[in-house]
Amino acid sequence: MPASRPFDLRMMLPRRASAAAAPAGYPTPAPGGAGFAQPARPTFDELYERHVEFLWRNARRLGVGEDAVDDVLQQVFLVVHRRLPELSLTGSEKAWLFGVLLRVVKDHKRLLRRKSPHRFFALTDPETLADERGLRPDESVARSEAAALVQRWLDALDDDKREVFILAELEQLSAREIGEATSTNPSTVSSRLRAARQAFEAAAARHRKAEGRRA
Repeated sequence: MPASRPFDLRMMLPRRASAAAAPAGYPTPAPGGAGFAQPARPTFDELYERHVEFLWRNARRLGVGEDAVDDVLQQVFLVVHRRLPELSLTGSEKAWLFGVLLRVVKDHKRLLRRKSPHRFFALTDPETLADERGLRPDESVARSEAAALVQRWLDALDDDKREVFILAELEQLSAREIGEATSTNPSTVSSRLRAARQAFEAAAARHRKAEGRRA
């Protein structure tokens, strides 16, 4: 099924940004260095337009169900909305926003586990991640099949490895940005990414072997 633009959550948010602090544990924007000109702080609408699809697809990649993704993104943008008056980004917007998303997703999963201790989280439906707009039917099928494989292998990783793999391989963020997004030092980022790549390579080898047997 073709991917669609996420529901516009801005209508669900307060009209004016509040200076209230974000909940404990959420990333805090790093202050700029003294003596250096600061870039213009983006407006909330600018951040939303630039990054809502980035946050939507990565909420799904992190295992948020399609029925819950709008609620999770609403919480993400409420945090962003509250922190905007003090925000002067000198680093990566994507890294900071992904850090907020990570914490909201973890809170969401923790709440679900408290409500339903024996709940098993459904795997992400890859058809909701594959953007098939403008593709021929054969290209659409190939895109969906590739998305299904990638999502299956993502779901098999533990959370720490999944996070760095998404940011490095699927979003092409730098090691510095990944460290900022995950509050992790560079050596740990490298170690987790190496392990995630090895797991993906092993999964790809198993898939190729299985395909060879079916040929």
